[in-house]
Amino acid sequence: MKADNFTLEKYFSRIAYHGNTDTDIATLTEIMRCQLFSVPFENLDIQAGKIVSLVSEEIVEKILTRNRGGYCYEVNGLFAMALQELGVPHTFIAARPMNYPVRRPKTHMAIIAEADNEKWLFDLGFGSNGIRKPMRLNLLGIEIKQDSDRFILSATDETKYLLKAFIDGHWADQYEFDLYPQEWIDFVPANHLNSTHPDTIFVKKLLVVLHNPSGRDILIGDTLKTIINGTTTKQFISAENRAAILSSRFGLV
Repeated sequence: MKADNFTLEKYFSRIAYHGNTDTDIATLTEIMRCQLFSVPFENLDIQAGKIVSLVSEEIVEKILTRNRGGYCYEVNGLFAMALQELGVPHTFIAARPMNYPVRRPKTHMAIIAEADNEKWLFDLGFGSNGIRKPMRLNLLGIEIKQDSDRFILSATDETKYLLKAFIDGHWADQYEFDLYPQEWIDFVPANHLNSTHPDTIFVKKLLVVLHNPSGRDILIGDTLKTIINGTTTKQFISAENRAAILSSRFGLV
């Protein structure tokens, strides 16, 4: 994925990354985390009645120029632009969210990239319970600790993988995927569904998530959840105070 207005210089400035441009997994992990801790997962455009744009130049302008965030197609799309510029082999994959009460289509986007002669799952756009570091595809059925979070990647059959997260004392399915490569255009129908369908969480509620080294802040509807080292506190946010919280906690003006 490419955009005429994307440069690594602008990208690194936006995510406050000051390291090298090596393509080993340690460097890519640091870049992923810098973006995760700088660019919020957010659905403000959808809440304003807009359909999210998948035009690559508009994603760059939104996130790098206007200091906004986005949801999976936007934030993972931006990271894919960085991988492209760095020369890292990668593909998009379509994943089926498993945290709904009914079976859903494959509306989530993630990335499989190659580094250190291994394939890794990268994902910066699953919101509240997304991974915080890449996960190696051949390290299956093993609990992986990432900061205060815990994840397991397992194989459900010969071609499918399942990501689980440890949430509120139990393992919860997050999403299922296979390794069939997707083109950018393949996500247009899913993006339209997520932007417009009344049953999606993005249409139903304001949702903003920003990760940090010790946890994350989550604004969902009128509730601000702060998670620090696995401990959660909640606070009611009135409509009058919402703009101040979006600015102070999430850097969104």
